Amino acid sequence: MKKVLSVLLAALMAFTVVGAFAGCSKEATDSDFAYIKEKGTLVIGMTLFAPMDYYADENEKELTGFEVEFGKAVCEKLGVTPEFQVISWEAKESELNAKNIDCIWNGLTITPERQESMSISDAYMANKQVLITKAENADKYAQAGSLEGKIVVAEKESAGEEVATTDQFFNGCSYTAVDSMAKAMMEVKAGTADAAVIDYVTGIGSLGEGTDYEDIAIVESASFADEEYGIAFRKGSDTTAEVNKAIDELIADGTLQKIAEKYKLGEQLIVD
Repeated sequence: MKKVLSVLLAALMAFTVVGAFAGCSKEATDSDFAYIKEKGTLVIGMTLFAPMDYYADENEKELTGFEVEFGKAVCEKLGVTPEFQVISWEAKESELNAKNIDCIWNGLTITPERQESMSISDAYMANKQVLITKAENADKYAQAGSLEGKIVVAEKESAGEEVATTDQFFNGCSYTAVDSMAKAMMEVKAGTADAAVIDYVTGIGSLGEGTDYEDIAIVESASFADEEYGIAFRKGSDTTAEVNKAIDELIADGTLQKIAEKYKLGEQLIVD
């Protein structure tokens, strides 16, 4: 009987060990990129703002922009289909971790805090935050403190909001958060805000002659927070390395430069 019990015990232990190794093996082979490849789509979380992501027609059927073309080119390299999904910018990390989206690809500023909570691609574009206002007021708001008592807006949870709420240039202003950079520009145009803090790349593609914001100007003496854009994936995702590889290929063959120049962003592109 003791011999039988010993044999059974040995078999049970062997089964347990095998099961443990099987569990380790499964965990070790878990791959975010494999998950994306299996479903065949890369769900790209974004917000609408020109020249990065916007509708080319009034019926909002044709999505275009630098990030849109960039995303499509990368997805072609990866062998998956891009699926663009408009999200609330302040909920971007929650959407990512819940797997409602697979990445945040929308002029995302790389910061140490974001690198702690997400996996971020190599930087691909230089940016900074700039002050915009009615062209007639550009000289008036060119100095620190000149916005005292004035209404300043920026997109909630954005680098622009960080600048507007912490930089001494804005001491004494009345700050209000809005839900997008497009809304921030609309507020200035409508006169419901005196100024806004937005991404420089947005100003390049959205303001001035031939746009809907011909009367809005960048205050040239007021620029802040030099920064770089990256694409954010889930923490630890192996998709990041695959996307970096695809970006390198698009830089090497000139495709990314061509896309950037189409949207007047050639000089902002990081190709080193």
